[in-house]
Amino acid sequence: MALLLFPGSCNQVSSALQGPEPLPDLAAIKQRGYITALVDNNSYSYFIYRGQPMGFEYELLQLLAKYLQVDLHLRLGSGIETGIEKLNRGEVDILAYPLTVTLERTRMVHFIRPLFESQQVLVQRKPANWQTLTADDIDRQLIRKPADLIGKEVYVMHNSSFAQRLRNLSEETGGEIIVREDSANATSESLIQAVAEGRIDYTVTDSYLAEVNAVLYPNLDIATILSLPQQIAWAVRHTAPQLLEAVNLWLARIKKEPTFMVIYNRYFKSPRTLQQKIQSDYSSLGGNKISPYDRWIKEGAERLNWDWRLLAAVIYQESRFDPNAESWAGAVGLMQLMPETAAQYGVSNPLDPAQNIRAGVKFLKHLQQYWIKENVAEEDLIKFVLASYNAGLSHIIDARKLTHKIRRQPGHLGRCGILPA
Repeated sequence: MALLLFPGSCNQVSSALQGPEPLPDLAAIKQRGYITALVDNNSYSYFIYRGQPMGFEYELLQLLAKYLQVDLHLRLGSGIETGIEKLNRGEVDILAYPLTVTLERTRMVHFIRPLFESQQVLVQRKPANWQTLTADDIDRQLIRKPADLIGKEVYVMHNSSFAQRLRNLSEETGGEIIVREDSANATSESLIQAVAEGRIDYTVTDSYLAEVNAVLYPNLDIATILSLPQQIAWAVRHTAPQLLEAVNLWLARIKKEPTFMVIYNRYFKSPRTLQQKIQSDYSSLGGNKISPYDRWIKEGAERLNWDWRLLAAVIYQESRFDPNAESWAGAVGLMQLMPETAAQYGVSNPLDPAQNIRAGVKFLKHLQQYWIKENVAEEDLIKFVLASYNAGLSHIIDARKLTHKIRRQPGHLGRCGILPA
């Protein structure tokens, strides 16, 4: 018989008796119903455009979760070293960074089959008057051989394969290349931008990323290759062999289908289209807008005393920002108002974005005031409001009553209860 535990001191007692739980492998991931992946918020792995998640890693992870028949939970991070630590602590199940496979890293993680191959390239600025020069004139003013980097400062991410490659080049060329490892949270794209803006002279990155950014910064040169082709892959823990096998089987299958190359080309072979999205006002990377309805969302959030992005998230969850959305139950519009709710708050046209948002906000305000009167703790208030909006106020009231009833039962330990499930 399975046990359902309510949060409280008995969880701590159980943990002390059983010892630390093993980090989840595939069976445990399937049992709980979701896989957690760590991704980077950048112009190719994961970003938001017009409220819609996008990115090479994101699209592949969606397909992987579907293959495994689990939900996908995403966590954002940066820094390879930090990412590996989170993976091995069990905070995430898969490190979905485009990692260069190295011998040193294989001692810390298991790499899945390679996603693709790439080469490390030098990123440098073209001469100031490059538009008026011939290709040969430009070449003569740029570094084209690794030996020409001797004595030069090159900035790279901390503990990256780029730093190791530059040290190897110093050995191979017989002269010191000055390697400046940036902070653990630095990204390749931030360093590329620093080169383009003249704040540093050189960095090293993977060719696929360099090609995307060279469209955004036409004054950059990325033609100097510094490495042989290298494998790019995601990683899982050494203690997750079942997950490793399953991901490898999935990847082998999907790479035989057109889907993989369609996704790859969308992010790495169509850089101009991609950069238009990234530079858009509606991009999480380059803009400060979430939807065409931000004006009304901000007005509503001010009435609720919420961060406006939280209200935007509610609307996205309800309708994906589709003002004509209609559910099977008859809820309509951006905030999925039921007909009786729309009528209660004076909505004449529930498909009108402004009316729909204002009515939805009034309903959220009503829920908020109800739970304040019920003396819900301040730190839990928004949780109760969102749950009531999503599942219905009466259902949350019933669930709360049931919880209080269970806590009053004889044999209840502290603030937790144990029920047969």
